[in-house]
Amino acid sequence: MADTPVWTEERLNKLRKLWEKGLSISQIGEELDVSRNAIAGKVYRLGLPKRQSPISNKSVSKSPVKVAPVAELQDTEMDNMPLKLALRKISWSRSKCSWPIGDPKSTAFKFCGEEVVVGKPYCNDHCFEAYTTNRDSGGS
Repeated sequence: MADTPVWTEERLNKLRKLWEKGLSISQIGEELDVSRNAIAGKVYRLGLPKRQSPISNKSVSKSPVKVAPVAELQDTEMDNMPLKLALRKISWSRSKCSWPIGDPKSTAFKFCGEEVVVGKPYCNDHCFEAYTTNRDSGGS
């Protein structure tokens, strides 16, 4: 292990300046000759402002696509739409019941959509249906 401390006041100032410039953690690590993990940890401990992930920046399109909820689409519009496109129009959320209704190969397919029971993916009615035990069968 080196006898000299890695994080001198001079190096900390350089880290702050490089961070403000918008350099990536890896680039700052190369510049200061330390690992990217060391940079990430120091940035966190210094409380430097968080930045948008460069990975999520690449995946975000320039113009967001607005998808109409299933309820807003007319039945004839859904019936005439190719299955792949119709299934993309299905609205889904972790806070809504994800019990499937209908044939997934049909454009009429949808999810229940009621409020979920905390910690479960289904509403109360569908939890009752999904989470059964053998106590009703009378066997041991």
